[in-house]
Parts: sequence; C-alpha cells; structure tokens
Amino acid sequence: MAKPYIITALDIGSSSIKILSVLKKPGESNFEVLGHKQETSSGIRRGVIIDIPKVAETIAFLVRKIEEDCGKKIEGVYVSIGGGHIFSTSSHGLVSVSRADQKISGEDIDRVLQAAQTFSLPSNKEIIETFPKEFIVDGEGGIKEVAGMQGVRLEVDVLVLCGFSPYIRNSSRAVLSSGLQINELIPTPLASAKAVLTSREKELGVCVLDIGAGTTGMSVFEEGNLVHTVIFPVGSGHITNDIAVCLKTDIDTAEEIKLEFGTCRDFFSREKKLNKTEKKTQRGHKKDLSASMKVEGEEPLVFSKKMLSEIIEARVSEIFDLTNKELKRISRQARLPGGVVLTGGGAKIPGIKELAKKELGLPCRIGTPLGFSVFQEDSSLSALYGLVLEGMDLEEEGETPSGIRRGVGSLLKKVFRIFIP
Repeated sequence: MAKPYIITALDIGSSSIKILSVLKKPGESNFEVLGHKQETSSGIRRGVIIDIPKVAETIAFLVRKIEEDCGKKIEGVYVSIGGGHIFSTSSHGLVSVSRADQKISGEDIDRVLQAAQTFSLPSNKEIIETFPKEFIVDGEGGIKEVAGMQGVRLEVDVLVLCGFSPYIRNSSRAVLSSGLQINELIPTPLASAKAVLTSREKELGVCVLDIGAGTTGMSVFEEGNLVHTVIFPVGSGHITNDIAVCLKTDIDTAEEIKLEFGTCRDFFSREKKLNKTEKKTQRGHKKDLSASMKVEGEEPLVFSKKMLSEIIEARVSEIFDLTNKELKRISRQARLPGGVVLTGGGAKIPGIKELAKKELGLPCRIGTPLGFSVFQEDSSLSALYGLVLEGMDLEEEGETPSGIRRGVGSLLKKVFRIFIP
C-alpha cells in the first residue's frame, strides 16, 4: 500500500511569501493541513526576486516554522514564479509517424513536441512550460489524445510559456539556497487558475485575473485548453502608492486607508438620480462623505471618500484596460461565455466585480479556492492552493520531481492531464 506523502507549496509574491504543507494519502481526495505560514516579502520587486539572500532567509524561516508545528521534515516544494518577464507564444510541430504499422507511439508524441519547441527565442529568454492545444493527424485537427491512433503525419499546436533566464535562475537559487529542492516551478497565473476555475468555465471560455500586489496575472482558457497568458507589471500595491502620493502620507497609512475605506464603487454617481427631498436629506449627511485616519505623532488625516474611490478606480481601470487589449489581441474581447474570474488579494476591493463587468463587458465573479473550506473565503491564497493541487496531480501520476521543467522532459504524462478541464 502506498504511503502518505507531503505536498508543500511556496508562493513567492511581491508583498508576502506564503507556504502551505499538507499530508495526502494516495487515492483519497481529502488531505490534512500540516501548516500554513506567511511573512512580508523583502527583496522582491514586481514579482521578480532581486535579492536572493533575503528571500532565501525568509523561505528558510517559514520552513522552520512549518517543521516545528508539524514535526515533519520539508524537503521539496512546488514554487510559483511571476513577474512581467513571463510571456506566451504559439508554435507548431510536424513529424512523420515512425512505426511501420503507422500507429502513433509515445516516441512520436515526444518528437512532435520537441519539434514544436524548436524555434528561436530572444537572447536570455528560455522556455518554462509547454501546453499542447491540439494534435493534428493527417490534416484532421481538434484531437486531444493521439496515442494508438493510425496516421502518417502528426502535428501539434502548442502554447509555450517563456521567461527571462536570469530571473528564472534567481527564483531557483533563492529556493535552493534555503535548503529546499524544487519539485516544480509553476507560473503564478496558472496556479491560481488551477484553484479557482470550474471545468465548465474552462470549456466555455474564461479569463482569470490574479491581482497581486506588484503584478496582475492573466490566463485565458477555451475548450479546456490554455490559449493565452501574460503578466502585467501593475497590481494592488500601486493603488497604495497612488493613495500615499495623493493624500501625502506614508505607505503604511495609505495601506490602512485602502483596506478600511477603499472601494471601486462610485457611490456618489447616484446623486444625479435623487429627487429634491433626497438631495436635501443627503446634504444633511455631508460628514459621511469624508473619513479620517489616525497617524502616529501627527494630526488625524482627513480625506474625501469620493476622491479615494476615484484614485482606486483609476488604477483598477488601468488593469482592465490592459486586459481588454490582450483579449482584443487574441480575438476574445467580450467573447468569453465563462466571463472573467477575479482572484488574488486585489480581488478583495469592494466594487471591483461591478467595475469589471462594466469595463470588460463580461460576466464576472470573485474566485476563491474551490473544494477547500479552510481557504474558500480568501482569494489571496488561490495561487498557494493551486500549487498544492498541481503537486497532488503530479504525485498521483508518479512523476519524479526534477526541478524546472524545460522542454519535453517528463512532459508526456502532463500532456494528457492538461487536456482534462
């Protein structure tokens, strides 16, 4: 009988580094949470590690805390990787079926995937992950499982995720320097999508926006396949910076104001619809339109709620504008029946769902981790939980952790899992 195993996820974000360890018994859907910790990030800018020793120190500290709590040794982790350097591109591979009986073998699939990855990349860029979209046998497309089929010519269309090599190495070195092994390095937007999307949404066509502190990750799925992903260098931390500048206060106070009073909802726009009696009543409540925050050693900071709403809405609208441009580029603007799913810490801003519907012209919901009651109310933990789910899938398939998966190595098992919504 197979033994229980530990899955540990490490989400390295711009504002915080989170770790989660669970104990999983093979063949069972339930698992036991061994520990969950997080620390404020230091040495990370817009999702990219710029100070390896600082990040490694924080990771090692979190691992020690988890090990103290659960009494078990943590050796390998499933790690998120983010930053605006990550991009996707499409590619095509073509090979002749090698067997005399024309049956497509695992070797043929391996060769066609290798062929799809044989293309030139800019200097210092490398492949992080490859996602098959469809196989084509003798001109017949839309095929997802080709092993055992008969044909002469085998083709594949893939989506390739790439990144800046020095930043990828920084992520690896920070984790390895903390004394851990890397089981898998997974782009943050894909980890979040794993946690919050339903099979039906992936099949219909859906866009996931993971709004973090320093970046926003975007992933688009259709017919169960990943069709596009990109990371914008804008996140909820920029809202805090905007508030600090506009209200002339420090960053910590600005963050408190954002969390306590922040909203995308323009609750003042309804003034035009009010009748005279209502307007008179509203004028009697002018004090409700302002707020104050205590600042240590200074006079209380008084500010307009309306101005705060406008500051926040302007930055969130920028994120949605970038999203629309990407959707337009792949001919999916306002054409995704599954709508848009907002997740990440930035998805907690009141009114953001309504603004997304207006700006993107799509149905919208807030995405929190599905099927895990401990995290179901916290969208900021979606990527962390998605890393755990990815780790479980790989462990159940019996894959041997081998660090960053570049190219085709150990890809065949993953090919068919990708096609399962």
